[in-house]
Amino acid sequence: MKLRLEDNTLRLRLSPEEVMEFGHAGRLHTAVPLGPVPEDTLTYILERTTAAGPELQLAYTPGHITVLVPAALADEWMTTETISLRGSYPVAGNQVLHILVEKDLGCKH
Repeated sequence: MKLRLEDNTLRLRLSPEEVMEFGHAGRLHTAVPLGPVPEDTLTYILERTTAAGPELQLAYTPGHITVLVPAALADEWMTTETISLRGSYPVAGNQVLHILVEKDLGCKH
């Protein structure tokens, strides 16, 4: 799973295999070491949630980013040709973080 941060946009791109894994397990997890000790890690997670609602949500604690996908939205994404899930999440300073979760169908690795 690829993470891309640019300006006020957070994007997760999943290979076809990762899309299938997300469909089966309901969760993908990636940890990137950024320093010499285990605590120096950036973890990002895509997780299916039972929470109601049509919107992607975000949970953030230092070093951990979790994008939460409501079950109905996840089911629709998994069973259709839909490529992208899009959402907006309010953040500090009256700004909005745009969230994208995409099937990376052209992924060659």
